[in-house]
Amino acid sequence: MSHEKVVIIDFGGQYAHLIASRIRRQNVLAEILEPEAATVDLMGDESIKGIILSGGPQSVFDADSPQCDPAIFKLGKPVLGICYGHQYLCRSLGGEVTPGKIKEYGRAELQVTSDCALFKDIPEKSVFWMSHGDEVTQLPEGFEVCGQTEACGHAAVWNQEKNLYGIQFHPEVTHSEFGGQVLQNFLTICEVSGDWTIEKFFEEEKQKIKEQVGDKNVFLFVSGGVDSTVSFAFLSQILGPERVKGLFVDTGMLRQGEVDFVETSLKAIGADLTTLRSADQFLGNLKDQYDPEKKREIIGHTFLDVQQEFFSHNDLHGDWVLAQGTIYPDTIETGGTKHAAKIKTHHNRAPEVQKLIDEGKIIEPIKELYKDEVRALGEFLGLPHDLVWRHPFPGPGLGVRILCNATEEIVDIAPRGMGQLNAFTMQEKRKAFMVLPIKSVGVQGDGRSYRHPGLLKIDGFDLAKQEQLATKLINHYKEINRCVVMLGQNFEGSIKRIVAPKTCVDADRVEILQRADHIVTETLVEQKLYSDVWQFPTVLLPISFNDVGQETIVLRPIDSIDAMSASVGKLPQSFFQEVAEKILEDKSISAVLLDVTSKPPGTIEWE
Repeated sequence: MSHEKVVIIDFGGQYAHLIASRIRRQNVLAEILEPEAATVDLMGDESIKGIILSGGPQSVFDADSPQCDPAIFKLGKPVLGICYGHQYLCRSLGGEVTPGKIKEYGRAELQVTSDCALFKDIPEKSVFWMSHGDEVTQLPEGFEVCGQTEACGHAAVWNQEKNLYGIQFHPEVTHSEFGGQVLQNFLTICEVSGDWTIEKFFEEEKQKIKEQVGDKNVFLFVSGGVDSTVSFAFLSQILGPERVKGLFVDTGMLRQGEVDFVETSLKAIGADLTTLRSADQFLGNLKDQYDPEKKREIIGHTFLDVQQEFFSHNDLHGDWVLAQGTIYPDTIETGGTKHAAKIKTHHNRAPEVQKLIDEGKIIEPIKELYKDEVRALGEFLGLPHDLVWRHPFPGPGLGVRILCNATEEIVDIAPRGMGQLNAFTMQEKRKAFMVLPIKSVGVQGDGRSYRHPGLLKIDGFDLAKQEQLATKLINHYKEINRCVVMLGQNFEGSIKRIVAPKTCVDADRVEILQRADHIVTETLVEQKLYSDVWQFPTVLLPISFNDVGQETIVLRPIDSIDAMSASVGKLPQSFFQEVAEKILEDKSISAVLLDVTSKPPGTIEWE
């Protein structure tokens, strides 16, 4: 079936496929191409109504930076360059790009400075999302500025005669206030009518899946989460329920009561479910493992080992293929497109898993969808509301929410704020935060960062202001990529000593986190706040303050649509107080912290 479409040239940005998602929400098909495939001949396709150049992790002046055929700018089709794409557009046409004096990550106020069609129905001043280190410093001939921020004088530019537009910010990110309107305005410029829906996706994917599977049956790895549940219903409707079975693995790192919930809820929708009790194997393989990437790889490998053992024991090799509910954010953040930077390795993308995918032995029915689209597909398939709108939970489970430490770190804070950890050597100058001796994953400038969290020294409770402050501090201090605030503590007085002991994932630490996580979920339900946040990870840090307790809990409430961008879930202070008090009844907990970092610059999960 032929659709009108907008082509997105993927320069490797973490948001390239988020752009596609936003375009598809307007019932316009978005097709993603690598730069090398974007030739003039391909662009001769009459169904293509416009071209978008995505962001990317590299600098346009790097020798190995991705390039596309600059002749696309002469085709007469509207072109919108975003971030790297904006810089590439301007540089290709004779402009200049240089490293920015100030790197912008997060919210920035845009001032619209001219009557540009891209900003129709958008206020003169509004907030958009930035994630860049370089900037356009000289415009090509025929271009003029149509928007700027305090730190970026060429935040939006256009060539009205040629229908070429460049913007440094990310309109595709949910938390750009009028980002959707910017993209809608571009679609209006492209003169598209909109002829693509999730129902058409279902019909068109049906034939592809039938061809992939052939006459074989499917064993689907299920977790009980939205992705695997929708994948099960999707495959069952296409192939018939008698040809689809669910394989559920108890890794020992699931939530409290999760095994019973998954078995009950999936069997209620007709799943033929087999549960494998493999906690000892998973936890045993994680013993003495500290690196986040290594942990993810081990979990992915162990899933494969368990699956292969099950298949061999039941002689299922010949007539069965494996399926998994991977969605696109998992793929793009693993560096799943040619020019993308790796943010984290998803357990569904371990090398052995990728090899089986390449050999056609694993299918992924919803790998091109985002979380909001997965939910829309689930509703289309008639799944119960509570299953479709359940909070996301990572495939590796609590294994990526239990941080580990390869060597013990001890920080004694002297009266002048100096300590053994290098990050403390500027403490006197940084009254706003204290650097914690543990690291987590972040995403900055379309690339991965692995840095310390900063504990904000701030009185009062104002999540919006704390989130804004976190963004400013992270933009200025390279050693941190997320910020937390203190919600409650079992120690007395000011912080004088921080110990981050050597520790890995084990059954005792899993149980501590399960209790805290259950308190969060139970309180959300009791206070009727569960649907007020998109997700609520609870994280365990091996940190003790003033030698009281051995662990610290971090609460991470998330407001998002698709996991590609996120802000802090704005729940009432009374909720956090109640949760912190309940968690601190466990005296092994030294403190309860609240993560007030948006995405970017912090990922949703800490690992």
